[in-house]
Amino acid sequence: MQYISTRGDAPVLSFEAAMLTGLARDGGLYLPESIPPMLSADIAALHGQSYDEVAFRVMRPFIGDTFTDDEFREIIARAYEGFGHAARAPLVQLDQGHFLLELFHGPTLAFKDFAMQLIGQLFEASLKRNGQRVCIVGATSGDTGSAAIEAFRGLDAVDVFILYPHERVSEVQRRQMTTPSESNVHALAVTGHFDDCQARVKDMFNDFEFRDAVGLAGVNSINWARVLAQVVYYFTSAVALGAPHRKVSFTVPTGNFGDIFAGYIAKQMGLPIDRLIVATNQNDILHRCLTTSDYTPDGVIPSISPSMDIQVSSNFERALYYAYDQDGSAVAQLMDELRQGGFSVSQGALQALRESFDSGRASEEETSATIARLSEKTGELLCPHSAVGVHVAETHRDPAVPMITLATAHPAKFPAAVEAASGQHPPLPERMSDLYERAERVTRVENDLGAIEDIIRERTGH
Repeated sequence: MQYISTRGDAPVLSFEAAMLTGLARDGGLYLPESIPPMLSADIAALHGQSYDEVAFRVMRPFIGDTFTDDEFREIIARAYEGFGHAARAPLVQLDQGHFLLELFHGPTLAFKDFAMQLIGQLFEASLKRNGQRVCIVGATSGDTGSAAIEAFRGLDAVDVFILYPHERVSEVQRRQMTTPSESNVHALAVTGHFDDCQARVKDMFNDFEFRDAVGLAGVNSINWARVLAQVVYYFTSAVALGAPHRKVSFTVPTGNFGDIFAGYIAKQMGLPIDRLIVATNQNDILHRCLTTSDYTPDGVIPSISPSMDIQVSSNFERALYYAYDQDGSAVAQLMDELRQGGFSVSQGALQALRESFDSGRASEEETSATIARLSEKTGELLCPHSAVGVHVAETHRDPAVPMITLATAHPAKFPAAVEAASGQHPPLPERMSDLYERAERVTRVENDLGAIEDIIRERTGH
């Protein structure tokens, strides 16, 4: 299995090299040269299997000869042993034909744990075998950062630097990033918003002298291994509701497009997905693009669902690559136009996107009303991001096709918004009950590439 860049002008890499590289040297994102199919019989055979076993069968074709079967099984087992639910990703019924996929039972209470815990084990196994050390740099709108720190803290072969927008994440999200005491993890609070953090990370990857000097590696959703890990729960949930013998649809609250793109990969593998529905908050650039073809960032508006406060959705580039018939030069042209202010998707590519994705948005008022209504009607407390998903799912549901909405975070990560909407204060799990008492360790930094690189060089000895 070989991996190629969405922009068509970077070396072809193995799974291991693509995983450790993160962003391609032409600025693009890595994708497999081809998507391995799963036969209907093989999908049916997943029924009744453990999450770990499904993960092995779904991901195994993508990793080539990077790990043996036994090594890969051990990596998966270590990745998910710390989850707080035996099913890893349980389904809860909200209404007739409408189900919630709870993805918040991992160590940091967010869906990012499914990918980050796995990628932490993949990195550790690969780096130990090769005697390498890397510097992981990531940008976060809240959940990726804490999940990355949890996955990599204390590992000998890794330094971790997480950039997050100062005062634009929830207190729980911030404390999960700033309270770990291990010396190899560093939380950097950047003046600005998430798109600024993400842009500085991409700038570092494109500064090849710096990139090579510190051994830069990325674990944002730009990393293919992140997307691959998220493909698994589309299979487990769909099979639980009758796939491959009946279709299912998914609604995904998303800002960076990685989680719903994993659903696209599952569909291309053969999972009978009817519709993939993009759910956005008031920062609705993805919804606007899918309805009008225009992708022009117009400023981030802070919301009660801050992990979706994004205007530059990096994984959308992967979807555009397929929409433009895998034409890397066309994608590179679009990304150049985006740097100049924005772009318009061609009619043919827009039609291709619409064949795979629907979209909708939820206002702040609709999000809060959904939290309140679901709490009263079902007893299920939703985080604001999950509530965005449920609201959009309810407006797009086909009664003949089961709908699965992804619940991306535990409500306790956003207690103020949940309590304001429902009147209930969601408590943290017992294992995190002392989070507010732990000492914080954080570095404030301006939105300046040189200043950020200086901090990383100083702390890694480069």
